[in-house]
Amino acid sequence: MAISNISFTIFTFIFILLSSSHASSSPLSPFKKIYAFGDSYTDTGNTKTSTGPTAFNYVSNHPYGVTFFHHPTNRYSDGRIVIDFVAEALSLPLLPPYRNPKADQSHGVDFAVGGATAIRHGFFLKNNVTFNLVPQSLQTQLVWFNKILESKGCKDLKSTPRECKSVLGDALIWLGEIGANDYTCSLGSSLSSKIIQDLAINSVAGFLQALLNKGAKYIVVQGLPPTGCIPYSFSLSSPDDRDQMGCVASMNRITSAHNAALQTRLNALRKQHPQSVIVYADYYNAHLTLLKNATKYGFKEQYKVCCGYGGGPYNFDVFNTCGSGASTSCAKPVEYVNWDGAHLTEAAYKVITNSFLNGTFCSPSFRYLLAKKVQMG
Repeated sequence: MAISNISFTIFTFIFILLSSSHASSSPLSPFKKIYAFGDSYTDTGNTKTSTGPTAFNYVSNHPYGVTFFHHPTNRYSDGRIVIDFVAEALSLPLLPPYRNPKADQSHGVDFAVGGATAIRHGFFLKNNVTFNLVPQSLQTQLVWFNKILESKGCKDLKSTPRECKSVLGDALIWLGEIGANDYTCSLGSSLSSKIIQDLAINSVAGFLQALLNKGAKYIVVQGLPPTGCIPYSFSLSSPDDRDQMGCVASMNRITSAHNAALQTRLNALRKQHPQSVIVYADYYNAHLTLLKNATKYGFKEQYKVCCGYGGGPYNFDVFNTCGSGASTSCAKPVEYVNWDGAHLTEAAYKVITNSFLNGTFCSPSFRYLLAKKVQMG
């Protein structure tokens, strides 16, 4: 099988690093496993139809997965998503979902859950927020991860340094986007976007602090994408609330503020943990760049949904989403940026992943992270 462009570029770089450091002459990945977290943008199969976000609860149905897997895998796309391309680029197997106990977890695990929030589930219940709310939050994913760490004897870096280093020393931690659902599920409630932002950022920072205390050394944290640029957001907003890209202006302002606050907290964590590499993946601008240059990447539809219902400029109906009996899918998903109204096509995810791994949308760059891993061994 031919190596993808993403893999080839990264392995060329790794080969140079390994050769220059007099290490192995073969261009092997410096990481032996990946642990991934997040929401539906990173979920490789933890979502079950009964517990997923109600607007997109047909993820177990055809045509999800039609492009690459040729059957539904509970991924919110027609095929592979960002974390799949990351694994392939690092010559690792695709990550199995945590909820598949029979899967081989030796090369990593995916803990992400569709609909997951950054803030604890109980907070929303106490505030009578139940819209599209799922039981699993980022805290749930941390509990799951801790079970795996404890099964390998890793409690924390101080008391069990050898065990923790054995688990995390060669592991890439990938925190996919998390927090968008916090804002969406609280729409129409008394909770302000500032309250959601503060609590969500605190949750993410606390999560990362917990991993760093366990001995995590190499971490990538995705920011939120431009949430105002998806058809689902269009359906929840006034037609007058649009920016120059045609996206929902108010939602993108909230997302931008969230990402700015997240980067501030990441800077603070970097100062507290100088021996670790914490990379910010700028999902927001990577996605916007794709939209602005859609034709360059071979896309014919920026916003129109490939799998949906209703036709029109967006082909999206929140009551007849992809996989439902009334929905239909396009013949060529590769020509569409958006898959089902909230999630992207495999083709779009591939472009975005490439912009992270080989482009300029990671800070510090992903190549820097690879170089540090090779240097540290």
